[in-house]
Amino acid sequence: MILVDSSVWIDYFRGAPTAETNRLDELLGREPLATGDVVLTEVLQGFSSDRDFSQALRLLTSLTLVQVGGEGVAVQAARNFRTLRAQGVTVRKTIDTLIATRCIQDGHALLYSDRDFDPFVEHLGLQSAMAER
Repeated sequence: MILVDSSVWIDYFRGAPTAETNRLDELLGREPLATGDVVLTEVLQGFSSDRDFSQALRLLTSLTLVQVGGEGVAVQAARNFRTLRAQGVTVRKTIDTLIATRCIQDGHALLYSDRDFDPFVEHLGLQSAMAER
């Protein structure tokens, strides 16, 4: 399963051609994709028109929805944050720590374009969906 981060969805809905949005195009309809509950919020809150909001909602809710949080993920995310900090890496967003931790725990690859996930790949075993080509 591949979870798609908001960093890719936002570019996708804006029509921005990136390596990650091209990869998403390749995966849609071919691979099982998921979105996280917090990713859903991040993406949907960016739409100004009701029509675009509704279209995005239909697409995103057709995918598997992963509940990102919970006590176990919250505690492990704090551990992961501390592990990275001890290695000199500062993670800027708590939500990214939660998303990365959920993916690591469940064995999901993550399709992302946000560099904040790179240390999770490098140091904690997060699988990048870009590496799975």
